[in-house]
Amino acid sequence: MSAAPAEILSLRRFGDDQIVTLAKLVIETAFQPIAEAATGTVFGYESLMRGFQKLGFASPLELLDKAEEEGQLLALEHMINSRAVAGFATLPDHSARTLFLNFDSRLVGGEGDIVERLVNHLKRANIAPSALCFELSERFDGGKIPDFSALVRDLRLAGFKLAIDDFGAGFNGLKLLCDQPVDYVKIDRHFVSGIEADARKRHLVRHTVNTAHVLGTRVIAEGVETEAEFLTCRDLGCDLVQGYYVARPTTHLSELLPAYPHLDHSVASRRSSSSLDGILIRKQIEQLPTVRESDELDSVFDLFRRNPRQGFFPVLNANGEPRGILHEYHVKELIYHPFGRDLLKNRIYQRRISHFASPAPIADLDTPADEMLKIFAGMDGSDCLILTENMRYAGTLSASSLLKIINEKQLKMAQEQNPLTGLPGNRAIRDYVQDAILDGDHARYFCYCDFDDFKPFNDTYGFQKGDLAITLFAALLRRHFIGEEKFLGHVGGDDFFVGVSGCSVEELEAVLNRLLDDFRSDVGQLYSPEHQAEGRISGYGRDGSAKDFPLMRCSIAVLGLPEGFVFSDAQAVSARIAEIKSRAKASDTGLVMDALGG
Repeated sequence: MSAAPAEILSLRRFGDDQIVTLAKLVIETAFQPIAEAATGTVFGYESLMRGFQKLGFASPLELLDKAEEEGQLLALEHMINSRAVAGFATLPDHSARTLFLNFDSRLVGGEGDIVERLVNHLKRANIAPSALCFELSERFDGGKIPDFSALVRDLRLAGFKLAIDDFGAGFNGLKLLCDQPVDYVKIDRHFVSGIEADARKRHLVRHTVNTAHVLGTRVIAEGVETEAEFLTCRDLGCDLVQGYYVARPTTHLSELLPAYPHLDHSVASRRSSSSLDGILIRKQIEQLPTVRESDELDSVFDLFRRNPRQGFFPVLNANGEPRGILHEYHVKELIYHPFGRDLLKNRIYQRRISHFASPAPIADLDTPADEMLKIFAGMDGSDCLILTENMRYAGTLSASSLLKIINEKQLKMAQEQNPLTGLPGNRAIRDYVQDAILDGDHARYFCYCDFDDFKPFNDTYGFQKGDLAITLFAALLRRHFIGEEKFLGHVGGDDFFVGVSGCSVEELEAVLNRLLDDFRSDVGQLYSPEHQAEGRISGYGRDGSAKDFPLMRCSIAVLGLPEGFVFSDAQAVSARIAEIKSRAKASDTGLVMDALGG
């Protein structure tokens, strides 16, 4: 809401050349939390400007534009950032958090050393440079500013972190990501709004996440306002989230929380250390010694000497986040040159580890192994994949370790295939369902197949004919369901699973009815002529009582998830299917189809 006209006029009568003076009276700093998508723990805060309306401006950008026009932009930015840093320093947990500040690229090349001024201000506040992240806006084309790349390099070497703000909304975000070693990409609200129901947005965000991770960059989803948007962004691999669904900006810093539990309610559904991938990855992870980017180069020499077979070490910032790797050949000349140490002691040289660190692909510890391999392969010549847990360094994986994980996974999956049918077992089925409920790009259908009156048949004709009925049904499944969008699994005994995506309800129903008709006809041939003629068989029920049973058939319970619907609770899916199964068994046709979220 804009301030009253009289109030605006009373401020403006001092003149536009007094913008900074007036801003000091009315501008306030608000912090908006940025939380870890996987845990709900606060990672940091974005500093936002409040009170600009009282100066007669409709947005912070209008105020900044006016300040730039009047030659007061540097002073205004310094005042705003100084207040933000001072507020950040009052937070009890600031040493474990990151403050995100907007950086106006029009300041580049102007008077005054921006980096030196920032570093000195932080020293007075006793805050490490790695606690600050500067957001580079797509609003201005940094490529047209001659000193821009040099400034980015200086900021990074000083220990500051960098983010691309409003990624995708401007004209040079992809260029920035390509040319500059940024730490974070903030996906613009346009791509987050309604993402759960928009396959095009999900496709773009998924590929942005994958590209960023290959480059060692983390992804922040901006403007997350609903639970559905949060769940979708999280499940597409976004590392951090920001928006009204997390928390609104506040000028009352005492209202800020260390974590937001409402983000954590469905985290248990994600892949965890108990999954096959998680177990195999944790067996192979290597805990290499690390170095800090702010350390002097001299400190790493002995590390290489003590570890002669290790050619590189991960580089971390003061918060424990990976910043790349330091390879031996980057500093080889200094290590082995007779005057290398003397050169390092020269104040003019002033080189630290940060000057020699190079990017490395990065992945969360709970990322599926197949995705890790894609991330690693996406950056040619990389020495390792850096793994993180809750955004902090957790270890590394080499190319040989990744290949070993993939091979062990394939071997384990082969061992878990049902020996009778050769179909994947329960673990593979669970992984398929978990992945499918999180992927709303297509309609998905989970079909649970169960034989009716199989026990009396098995008791009468023996387990060999029972096994024959089971292999018969598996063969029918393979005949009716062909293609990559189909998944066939054997739960065990006479229970089967079929996963289908991308088809219509009518198409699936037609295929399942043909499957049921073929099975009823083919399995009937396994009965004796007498039982076929009578259409029933005598036997004992599960309660031990003798009675007649109809000839065997299959019942199928189908649960559909429509396109655009993303769900995280696999247990709720199982409970819903169990209810549909009982209805299918009681039905005349043996087929009942239901939907979740339709």
